[in-house]
Amino acid sequence: MMLRSFPLATVAALMSGLAVSGAHAQTAAEIAARQARLALEGLDIGSPRGAGGDPQTSVAQSVTSAKPSANLNTSIQDQLGPYGDPYGLRSFLKTKGIEYSLTYIGESFGNATGGVRRGAIVEGRLDIQFDADLEKLAGWQGATFHTNLYLIHGTGLSRYYVNNFITVSAIEALPSSRLYEIWLEQKLFDGQFGLKVGQIAADTEFAVTQTGTLFINSTFGWPNIMAEVLPSGGPIYPLAVPAIRAKYVPNQNFSLQVGVFDGDPAGPYPSDLDPQRRNRTGTNFRTSDPALVIAEAAYAYNIAQGDEGDPGTVTLGGWHHFGRFDSQRFDEAGRSLADPSTTGIARRFRGDSGLYGIIDQTIYREPDDPNDGASVFLRLSGSPSDRNIVDFYADMGIAYKGLFKGRSDDTIGVAFALARISDSARGFDTDVIRFGGASGLRRSSEAVIEATYQAVLGPGVTVQPDIQYIFRPGGGVPNPRDPDGARIKNAAVFGVRATVRY
Repeated sequence: MMLRSFPLATVAALMSGLAVSGAHAQTAAEIAARQARLALEGLDIGSPRGAGGDPQTSVAQSVTSAKPSANLNTSIQDQLGPYGDPYGLRSFLKTKGIEYSLTYIGESFGNATGGVRRGAIVEGRLDIQFDADLEKLAGWQGATFHTNLYLIHGTGLSRYYVNNFITVSAIEALPSSRLYEIWLEQKLFDGQFGLKVGQIAADTEFAVTQTGTLFINSTFGWPNIMAEVLPSGGPIYPLAVPAIRAKYVPNQNFSLQVGVFDGDPAGPYPSDLDPQRRNRTGTNFRTSDPALVIAEAAYAYNIAQGDEGDPGTVTLGGWHHFGRFDSQRFDEAGRSLADPSTTGIARRFRGDSGLYGIIDQTIYREPDDPNDGASVFLRLSGSPSDRNIVDFYADMGIAYKGLFKGRSDDTIGVAFALARISDSARGFDTDVIRFGGASGLRRSSEAVIEATYQAVLGPGVTVQPDIQYIFRPGGGVPNPRDPDGARIKNAAVFGVRATVRY
């Protein structure tokens, strides 16, 4: 009744004022919630949570990842209530310097078109990790111990359906229960120098792009060129090797590391070509193969609070393998291996080498949430053409964390990778055509583009739909199932991954 005594304009002004006041209250509540979350999370940039053991410079580094270099720190423990830590055992062990985690990744992928044949797979991996701070546990100052093992099941889409060499998933491997890493690290000089000894994988620390940990394809972890040219794929998932790694960190911005690895995780193949079958449990502990040496320098900039400009990391690295490598084209007499008069014994080269460079750059941070924003990466690598099937590799990508309102921890990204078949290998293809007197196929390159979205359902739980398109699987090789010998067709791959970490 009283409203009738007020002019209509006055009532409208009062209603508008109430609406504005409510909007301000809601905004204040959102700001308070955001500030509380940031206080709990801390600032990501400059923290030691960067993939590969370096300071984090990528604002869009994902929350969970299958890449061995990822630095994961989320857990479902608190969401399980009293079941998250039965009898307080986990908390008790932590006070003694002992921590453990279990991470399960399950996924399903299928190629709707292309590949050797169409199909779908289900695969999964349980990663059991154990870490001990030996200073807390036994008074051994500066020493830590780490080990982890994998329980792998399912079949891989690349292996059985697509037949490409840029593997669709970073967890694809033969079903097995295997030891991965087991090492001891001693830090000296106030943590500036670290020496790690044991069974070590190179893809945990070398050639790492932090933004690339978001993507499911394996190449955005360990670059495909090294997986193709090194014996047995090199010391990478799922095969580690006895090694020594030294790392020098004079300040927060700069690091220099060198690793000496046994050069073949599985050894020669007299009976089985697959290195995972030659080293079925990860316990071969080979030490007699020619060594692989990797050296890398990294510089992180704009990582301190108050620094002007966006943070980033520049990395330069190289490797040398002291073994012997076969020519991709010529025999020991200098004739083409496709020539009918060839000896059939490839020319042997002493040693193999490669160089790589990486830029990992944050390009935007949201003004009201410095843990959200966009990052990009670019990685290039090359190796000699005469002894390697791939002589040039490039990948790049962009990712954005917190793009959608209310989804601050979600990350979306697009990435592209290209592996070029070497001049020598393509020359061999030309020789096959010339000496065979018939038309044939000449390999060129393989490429993949991936689009993915990682949704965080809660601490330690993510779901990640993923799309990949693979160009020229195998570099453009014939399809063994095609009676006419046509190339393997480009493959469109769709899938989803779920991750739970305790």
